[in-house]
Amino acid sequence: MAARQRHSRWPAYIMAGIAASAALVPGPGHAVGTGTETAARRPVPTATAGGGSFASPVPPALPGEPAPLPATGAYLHYGPQGVARMTWLSRWLGGADLRVGHTYLPGDLWSNIEGAPRFLDAWADWRRERDDRILVLNVPMLERNEEGVSDDEVRAMLRRGAAGEFDAHYRRLAERLIGLRVPDTVLVLGWEMNGTTYTHRCGPDPEAWKAYWNRIVGAMRSVSGQKFRFDFTPSRGRDAVPWTECYPGDDTVDIIGMDTYDQPQGMPFDEQVAEPYGLRAHVAFAKAHGKPISYPEWGLFRNGDNPEYMRRMLDWIDEHKPLYNTLTDYCPHGAWQCRQNPKAAAVYRSVLYGRTEPVPPPAPVPTPVSVPTPVSETDPEPLPSQGCSPVGLGDWTEHWLGWQICIRRDWWSSTWWSHWAR
Repeated sequence: MAARQRHSRWPAYIMAGIAASAALVPGPGHAVGTGTETAARRPVPTATAGGGSFASPVPPALPGEPAPLPATGAYLHYGPQGVARMTWLSRWLGGADLRVGHTYLPGDLWSNIEGAPRFLDAWADWRRERDDRILVLNVPMLERNEEGVSDDEVRAMLRRGAAGEFDAHYRRLAERLIGLRVPDTVLVLGWEMNGTTYTHRCGPDPEAWKAYWNRIVGAMRSVSGQKFRFDFTPSRGRDAVPWTECYPGDDTVDIIGMDTYDQPQGMPFDEQVAEPYGLRAHVAFAKAHGKPISYPEWGLFRNGDNPEYMRRMLDWIDEHKPLYNTLTDYCPHGAWQCRQNPKAAAVYRSVLYGRTEPVPPPAPVPTPVSVPTPVSETDPEPLPSQGCSPVGLGDWTEHWLGWQICIRRDWWSSTWWSHWAR
């Protein structure tokens, strides 16, 4: 499959505004406290992992008991806004239990890959509120991760990493996460390595890439108190290189994930399952290696508002029970924050509506009158910003201005000032 070249999440210059944004967005305590959850919450035992390979993703069901539901979440925003929107998305889904929070480290500078100060605080607070929650963090393997670095330079950087030159950056990240009391974070390290989008791609030197992955995992596991789980996550299909050629080995991989979007144009879901290095091959590979699966990124894409894809992907997730899955919920991929996909959004909502452990209830017909929905202009809940993530903008000036507008709009809509002004 051709490289996606979707949307850049973290341009090199965006971190200049993080300190300013801290004054404009709600603090960690406020972000996780907006609104009151009304859904039933019953903790589900989850397996833990330390320095070795990860064991069973969920405990097996006893005879006559339903199997545990896959842990579900969505990528809603990289910062505190994403934490707040978890509550709003759950309300839209009729109180569905969202146990997975997902965010990304910026890949512009090593200092940010180490975990920028205050950037992860709100997510750590959210994770610690409940024992059964899962925090998923995408971690770049190289700086300048979205800057179009040449294959020759990538090859040289991978070899430097394999020699241990960058170990200290990842030890500092491990110390940062342990200091925030989230030592069991799932780390999606070097995601979509089989493509061409990122500097941390595997293609220029697969052997150096695998050796470098092992160096990073070793460096992070060397820090006392860690319980990290490392998720090896290619994009679906062959892409630039078969992802199996990049697999670094069972000792340093705890989860085998896959980022899968509804693409290329015209490809039905059955072909996405059956294609070489596709969904079926992913499940079989993980089973052969004794690892749980995950879907850190999935959603709509080249085929527009496709309710059939949404239905089939949700069925696939329920059937194969990944350790976790997170819908990429911004346009063009999403359901709740993307108004251009109303048919697929209706399917997503109807399947997950009111879903809590231990079993999903019969799917009711959603009633917009009683359930707040962010697509209503009169809804008292804060609206998610449309086209307001640090992605998909044009040149650097437009990107920077759009990001600044996003911060102010999110801050305004998430505080009592906006309600008072009405």
